Amino acid sequence: MPGSDATATKPVVLLVGNPNVGKTSLFNALAGMRAKTANYPGITVDLRKAMIHVAAVDQDARCQATSEIELVDLPGLYSMETASPEEEVAARSIRGEFRGELSRLPDAVVVVVDATNIARTLVLAGEILDRNLPTIVAVNLIDAAESSGTEIRFDELSEKLGCPVIPVSARKARGLGELREAIYEMTKQANPLLPIAREPCVAGCGGCPFAARFEWADGVAGASVRQTPGKGVKLEWLDRLLTSQGVGLVTLLGVMLSVFFLIFSLADLPMSAIEDGFGWAGRVIDNLLPTRPLSTAIWLPLATAISLSVFAVAYWLNETKWTRWSASVAVLTSLVIGSLPLEDFRSLAIDGVVGGIAGVVVFLPQICILFFFITLLEDSGYMARGAFVMERLMRRVGLPGKAFVPMLSAHACAIPGIMAARTIETWRDRLVTILVLPLLTCSARLPVYVMVAALLFGDSPWKASLMFAGAYLLGLLAAFSTAFLLKKTVVPGEAAPLVLELPNYRMPSFRNAWFTTVERATVFLRGAGTTILLISVVLWALATYPKLPDDRTFASDREQAQAALEYSFAGRCGRMVEPIFAPLGFDWKIDVGIITSFAAREVLVSTLSIVYGLGEDAAEEPAGLVETLRRQRRPDGTLVFSTATGLSLLVFFVLAMQCLPTQVVTKRETGSWRWAVFQFIYMTVLAYVAALIVFQSLSAAGYA
Repeated sequence: MPGSDATATKPVVLLVGNPNVGKTSLFNALAGMRAKTANYPGITVDLRKAMIHVAAVDQDARCQATSEIELVDLPGLYSMETASPEEEVAARSIRGEFRGELSRLPDAVVVVVDATNIARTLVLAGEILDRNLPTIVAVNLIDAAESSGTEIRFDELSEKLGCPVIPVSARKARGLGELREAIYEMTKQANPLLPIAREPCVAGCGGCPFAARFEWADGVAGASVRQTPGKGVKLEWLDRLLTSQGVGLVTLLGVMLSVFFLIFSLADLPMSAIEDGFGWAGRVIDNLLPTRPLSTAIWLPLATAISLSVFAVAYWLNETKWTRWSASVAVLTSLVIGSLPLEDFRSLAIDGVVGGIAGVVVFLPQICILFFFITLLEDSGYMARGAFVMERLMRRVGLPGKAFVPMLSAHACAIPGIMAARTIETWRDRLVTILVLPLLTCSARLPVYVMVAALLFGDSPWKASLMFAGAYLLGLLAAFSTAFLLKKTVVPGEAAPLVLELPNYRMPSFRNAWFTTVERATVFLRGAGTTILLISVVLWALATYPKLPDDRTFASDREQAQAALEYSFAGRCGRMVEPIFAPLGFDWKIDVGIITSFAAREVLVSTLSIVYGLGEDAAEEPAGLVETLRRQRRPDGTLVFSTATGLSLLVFFVLAMQCLPTQVVTKRETGSWRWAVFQFIYMTVLAYVAALIVFQSLSAAGYA
């Protein structure tokens, strides 16, 4: 069609299959690094797609014919009679009921079945075949089937199904060429051949159609599959241990704590390298920028061009097209930035842009490590056992068993935890999990905990340890209590019972884990990174403007920095909200720290070092900061950081949503700002009320 997107003319091939059949591994093996996440019109669930080449080789002519197709990896589903939003997206895509590329029937459907469990996974294939869609059945995991003594007669299976059947092993890259050739043959014709005429699998069934489909699948599998007795490794004894409430729970805790430890320990070095790299980038930019103000005729076009280049990179990362509107925004904003004085431009470039990007990318190692090891655990078949063990404990508070993994990873950072909630199939259960995850203590809160512990219990290590443990426990109890209240009010209903067939144990694919990690990292950087950068720049502007009058003088740079912050919009906001937070024991300087900490919780420490006249470097010297904070007095002579105020501040930061990047990811994962706003409101109210109770109770007891 004239003027349409070029990809719209390419054949669309859907990759479908049950969960745990290796469908995504096969997609990764076919697509490689070309895979990207797609957000089709009218679909809130992410799909993955890739433009790949398929080919057929003519051995006699010694030539190769190729064509390009769009391969779409659909969410796993068991039946066209759907039970979750993800399954509904997959079923509607197969029916061609979406806008865009999915507005028509697919040119071909590749149904992935499990070679170690042909009968169960053929049920979906029967439904697809009954729709007379051009279908290829890819029998995956043939290496596992061979090792267990399963012999599959593929010619007979193809005859029974009436469509091509290709044996493949995504993990070992076996059969991929044959599969590409079958896709080429299926899509090269204007009117592809439909499956041969056959009687539908539910024909003549007067009872349950599901039972008829299973009976048909059992018959097809029984005629095409032979099992060699006594061959293969029997692991029933291992399942009895790993799914028990005793050994299974201890094993799960050990596995998850190991992943938790790896997230912290392995990420430390790359996170430090990222911080050092961005610090070096900031110094390079500082050295490249002019040392003296330039004339307007030179500086305005230069600064505008630099700003436009940043917009170009941001648009490329976020896949934003250059339209009349987006180009106007970029040009007008760049002109405003170009009119800034040299020193303000320098501060924006280093503190706003570089600092904002660093604040995003520093989370990347944790996200990559999390998804790499979780993918390995899922491929091995263990994660299904872990979810089964946790199901009984979690359901009592309205959370599914699968919420355990996201909750554990949220102790490193809520962002990868929320992203990991995608493994929860039911929308209601995933939503509750996402809403409560930020209550769990993340690593960004630790600098605040260290500061409060040093302030209140610097001379008593065991009291400081108890305070740390109490903060972690408070977050966990708050998450469980909130989940219980949500199931009684806003998100009514019980967590869905965990009904699953435990997959066979198998050797995980490091290749699949690598591709999954790269894909999730790319989604994080493109989807959330640009928004977080915008937030950082806005917060920089609030803390920079308006400027102090030129006629004011100061004894030191620290006093000037303190006065400049107080005079800025951020300082004025602190003064404005002081009456609101005064019942919690906070003065306006603490309020400024709370406001700026929306960019990142740990910013509170550096902000307090500025507003109390220490400078940013003092944040790296806890002793100097703590001693200065201990000496601070209110106008009436009482201590600012008393026991009551310190514990009130601690409780507030344990429970409050002081992290706008998390809000951005919540919006992305739920598909609506409504839930992100609700999350922000309920957490803020909870934090305020809890801190109010702590401060007022301790003040009444004489600890003010």
